[in-house]
Amino acid sequence: MVEIRRTFSDLIRRKEWRQLKKALNDLDVVQIAGLIEESPDEEDVILMRLLSRELSKEVFQLLPFSKQEQIIAGMAQYGQRLANLLNDLEPDDRTALFEELPAKITHALMDLLTPGERDIAIRLLGYPEESIGRLMTTEYVAVKPTDTIEQAFAHIRKYGKDSETLDVIYVVDDNWKLIDDLKIKAILLASPEQRIDELLDQRFVALNAFDDQEAAIRTFQDYDRVALPVVNDDGTLLGIITVDDIMDVVEEESTEDFQKFGSFQRAITDPLRARVLSLYKNRLFWLLALVFMNVFSGAAISNFEHVIQSAVSLVFFLPLLIDSGGNAGAQSATLMIRSLAVGEVRVSDWYKMIFKEIVVSLLLGATLAVGVALIAHFRAPEIVMVVSLTMVLIVITGSLIGMLLPFAFTRLNLDPATASAPLITSIADICGVIIYFSIAKWFFGF
Repeated sequence: MVEIRRTFSDLIRRKEWRQLKKALNDLDVVQIAGLIEESPDEEDVILMRLLSRELSKEVFQLLPFSKQEQIIAGMAQYGQRLANLLNDLEPDDRTALFEELPAKITHALMDLLTPGERDIAIRLLGYPEESIGRLMTTEYVAVKPTDTIEQAFAHIRKYGKDSETLDVIYVVDDNWKLIDDLKIKAILLASPEQRIDELLDQRFVALNAFDDQEAAIRTFQDYDRVALPVVNDDGTLLGIITVDDIMDVVEEESTEDFQKFGSFQRAITDPLRARVLSLYKNRLFWLLALVFMNVFSGAAISNFEHVIQSAVSLVFFLPLLIDSGGNAGAQSATLMIRSLAVGEVRVSDWYKMIFKEIVVSLLLGATLAVGVALIAHFRAPEIVMVVSLTMVLIVITGSLIGMLLPFAFTRLNLDPATASAPLITSIADICGVIIYFSIAKWFFGF
């Protein structure tokens, strides 16, 4: 790609537009998108302008938001070209773009849309954020149950070119209520004289436009579909969602959960282009909160100063022990957060997990206790019992904290990923300090 980009930059510099356009046509859509994504600010707009109208739409939809925003700003002086691009975009992709842009820019771009496309854009943006309605497209093919197979094919040939997918054809009544969906294979194999209603089994799966996007992810996983219809409360067909849209959501959700687990306030999709102030704000809150939380660890240690003075060797094992509790808690939290997200575990299952987690953490703690006992045997034999017992209890405590916090956050209607690793580690550290020095105090008879 570096060589290709250098070749195209050279052609732009020499203003050899005809050769440049020919070279572009020799690349496939993914290669063109990669080229434009890596091109400098001035060159990306030039490359976009040399693409055909259909190719511009396909390439633009493959670009990350930061590059899309940049291209829109660069094409603002070419009003009609920008208008064509926005009108040609799939409604769901255009909605995703508009919801990321500042409101002022979105309103300006809406004025470039045709009345029909503007109505669609306003309707889709009217659905709640992260709802299924924001993801759906209105470009699909629907037929009537009374149509013959021959009539259905005529309808598909007429309107199918604008549909996002032809893998599934939807069957609606005169009021546009969804009756069923049919795989194109069933229609292809039927005789031309048959009617559509002879092929129906009415076992379709549909999504509600106001449902959360995570509901769509679970439904696609459960039913293994390439597309799903979206209806309102009355069962009227509003649009469809395709599996490629869901894959984008899965990636966004995974990124958001991963970063939340690292104590980010909001997901950062492109750290290379993100502003320093934005990165600072996203990371500051939890770091500051955790600083104050860790004050409790220091306060706990200060209460056991006389224990530490009597057995200074206790300090050597302090980081090892409390880190083990935090690590065990992070493991449990990761497992629970993922299981809750994909629906493998429900909030009501929390009590079923406690006994299992106690047994597992007991085995883990005992195993780690053997290791730390061997170290203590050579380093400080007088506290072998203290560090061994502490290791078992700290691992059990950390594991239970890591397991229960995601359940608690979910119960409070908060994202379980907010129960982040640093938060769990800080709580486990405080508990670990108290457990360690309390056992030492008891052991040495203070």
